[in-house]
Amino acid sequence: MVAKQVLKLLLLVFIFSSQTLCQKPNIIMILSDDMGYADLGCYGSRDNHTPHLDRIAREGVQFNSAYSAGPMCTPTRTALLTGRYPARTTVGLIEPLTTKKRDADYGLTNETPSLGIYLKSAGYETRLIGKWHLGFQPRHSPLQNGFDQYFGFLSGASDYISHDGDGRTPDLFRNDTAVHVDGYLTDLFTQEAVKFIGSTHTQPFFLLLTYNAPHWPWQGRKSGAYPDTMDYTAGGSKEIYREMITALDDGVGEILNALQQNHLDSSTLVIFTNDNGGERYSNNGINRQGKMTLWEGGIRVPAMMRWPGHLAQQQVNSLPVITMDWTATILAAATVKPNDSFPLDGLNLIPQINISSSLKQRTFYWRTYQRSKQKAIMKDGWKYLKIEKDEYLFNLRKDPGETTNLKNRNPIIFSRLKRLVEYWETTVLPPIPMK
Repeated sequence: MVAKQVLKLLLLVFIFSSQTLCQKPNIIMILSDDMGYADLGCYGSRDNHTPHLDRIAREGVQFNSAYSAGPMCTPTRTALLTGRYPARTTVGLIEPLTTKKRDADYGLTNETPSLGIYLKSAGYETRLIGKWHLGFQPRHSPLQNGFDQYFGFLSGASDYISHDGDGRTPDLFRNDTAVHVDGYLTDLFTQEAVKFIGSTHTQPFFLLLTYNAPHWPWQGRKSGAYPDTMDYTAGGSKEIYREMITALDDGVGEILNALQQNHLDSSTLVIFTNDNGGERYSNNGINRQGKMTLWEGGIRVPAMMRWPGHLAQQQVNSLPVITMDWTATILAAATVKPNDSFPLDGLNLIPQINISSSLKQRTFYWRTYQRSKQKAIMKDGWKYLKIEKDEYLFNLRKDPGETTNLKNRNPIIFSRLKRLVEYWETTVLPPIPMK
């Protein structure tokens, strides 16, 4: 049995390598913002109708144990761009990046190799559409980080109608120039993506589409702009939230249609995931709590991958995966070798997905510090969690909802995991206290 699985893995690697050597695929990476684990139909939602995202899962691989590298925006985006734990890059220590003066000098620079830089150097046409949230200075611009063109906003949130950022100033850019474009922000990002897909391409393309939906402010297509006196985190409703999910799903449908109409289906790898757990109106399923925490509700996310003719359809995969795996998978699909000085923390998932039961489970680490001192490690189905001075041990295979603290019943496992995460902390950058 083991021999057959090994042979199957070797065959998958050979086929995948042969195909990518012949023709590099187009790659579309779609990231949503603050979506709950159970907000999609394919993850059990009865409230949200999401046929197009469900289609990606149905026509490819749905990952039921996917995790974000952080419980909030900037750390996870840092991990996705670099393929490394957030705490290996300075901007990943800002939780999250704000428009306040204290954060002005932090951001992603081209001193750190990242997806745009890697893929552009490999001959890809690179485009970023959507939320950036990785720096405000010229040196932090997407254009300085390998993207040929950019359309989106720089801050952590934007009014979907007025397009004012979380500093309540205009925050919509085409490349490095501020622009005013009328329209609902989710739809504008979709329109830009569809236009890009349908344009003439003389080289393979990489599209990073980072929707801000369904992140606050909670606004539907028919909503008005938030008044200056109203906080972006106020307002909203379940109904408005549902409208935001629908708009995002509609956009994904338009993107899939554009691929089909331009005969790009089989030559395009599409990946979808979310940046962290859900917030006020989201559905995190059985997962405890949500965004800003290292409970499962703060880091467990929906994720799926589709590549017709290269990935088998209707796969549901229980292999634990994490943000950096998407980076590793994208680079492998593009046959790009990462910089040896910046080794990836992720795994190329394509050769793995069909034989996940034979793979040894990996160890994942998390740490957040600035707003609440938390750390966690997951290994072999066990999770150690520390929040301020409180410590927990959970058997996620038997208790995925984290209801029973087993630290006193399993002191050896508890101590071992605690030591491992403490050692890991010595291998990454120290936290930056909030000023």
